[in-house]
Amino acid sequence: MVLQGGGALGAYQAGIYTGLAEAGVAPDWIAGVSIGAINAALIAGNPPERRVARLREFWERVSAHAPFVPPVSLDAMRPVFNFMSAASSVAFGVPGFFSPRPAPPFTVSDEHLNTLSLYDTQPLRATLEQLIDFDLINSKAVRLSLGAVNVRSGNSVYFDNGKTTIGPEHVMASGALPPGFPAVQIDGEWYWDGGISCNSPLWYVVDEDYRMSALVLQVDVFSGAGELPKTLGEVQERTKDIQYASKTRFNSTRVSEIEALRNSLRRVLEKLPPSFQDDPDVQKLSAISTRGAVALVHFINRHNTRSANFKDYEFSRATVMELWDFGYSDACKSVSDPQWREATDLGSGVHIYDLTR
Repeated sequence: MVLQGGGALGAYQAGIYTGLAEAGVAPDWIAGVSIGAINAALIAGNPPERRVARLREFWERVSAHAPFVPPVSLDAMRPVFNFMSAASSVAFGVPGFFSPRPAPPFTVSDEHLNTLSLYDTQPLRATLEQLIDFDLINSKAVRLSLGAVNVRSGNSVYFDNGKTTIGPEHVMASGALPPGFPAVQIDGEWYWDGGISCNSPLWYVVDEDYRMSALVLQVDVFSGAGELPKTLGEVQERTKDIQYASKTRFNSTRVSEIEALRNSLRRVLEKLPPSFQDDPDVQKLSAISTRGAVALVHFINRHNTRSANFKDYEFSRATVMELWDFGYSDACKSVSDPQWREATDLGSGVHIYDLTR
């Protein structure tokens, strides 16, 4: 299961997981970036029977600053309500997630990089410690990979429980989006939000072992396709969607293109005379010419919560629960689609599905 970043839009991922869990789908590997890393850790860090409850507890906690759900009679005022909720997040922070610094430090030496931000994320650490069993994560019952970027080198890094002992700091590093959130220091290096480099861990998953066959469930909280904008706010929202969704689309396209090249390479190698088969270069090419079957199923959030360009930091209870319900509905729709059986059968080669249209 691959979960991208997107702030408050991560509630859609929680809804997707809920629907999949009801259908008996249990991911054995979850990779996440930013809010996707938090959701991933909540899933991997709890036993199956407790995962949905922990996800709901987290999302109810971070939406507690605006728990009021407007009645249908006030639906026309929803955009105003959402704007006020987003403004509250900016001014006062989000419960259990982040709080504003009294005086943001605009000039601080790099030895205090953990305070060089507009907000303090210590509330998030407390939340993670309360809701996640890190011993369970490190038992490796479910593989967990969290994407971050090294501040010094600019290289993407994945904290993987198959190689690293995961703690709250690894989850926080994956979601440390500057300048809002501070960098996180791990083993002497500083890390920021992995979405700065790549907002989706898809490539890390499919390229980890090209011989592995896998059903990959990718939850995209930003939609690449959309309507033409009619206002400046819609221009900003559309820009944000394209910026974040384009990286995901690039990775999906790249997977397909490389598979096509593998097929071409395999056909060329089959035409070589037997005398070439023992050549070391031919053997290397032969080894990479075939990969395991991959079915990539996209779950794309195409829903409008009327939160405009501030939708990734609009944490009202109404919007969070609406996103959750959208995700749940899309998951239920997808697993009942005839193509779902085709996807789960894997077959051979790489196949990409979008079942939420």
